[in-house]
Amino acid sequence: MTRVVVTFWGGARAAAGCASEQLEADTVADALAVLRDRHPDPGFARVLTASSVLVDGHAVRPDRRRDALTPDADGCVRLEVLPPFAGGA
Repeated sequence: MTRVVVTFWGGARAAAGCASEQLEADTVADALAVLRDRHPDPGFARVLTASSVLVDGHAVRPDRRRDALTPDADGCVRLEVLPPFAGGA
């Protein structure tokens, strides 16, 4: 298992009720399953489903979420949850 540091942005942060948390997982899909278990609110599930996921700054397509996570030198992976947003000029 790999240590995963999850950062929630925008509406994902509001839905999770925290800015970040840590968990153990082997894949992005496993990490998302842990998050769903920890935050059973249907509103969180909707936000998570609609969000983009980044691992160490790189977008992870839904079809690649079963790939094994590769930890950095500290033995950690940084996963970010970015909900859809609107705005701009």
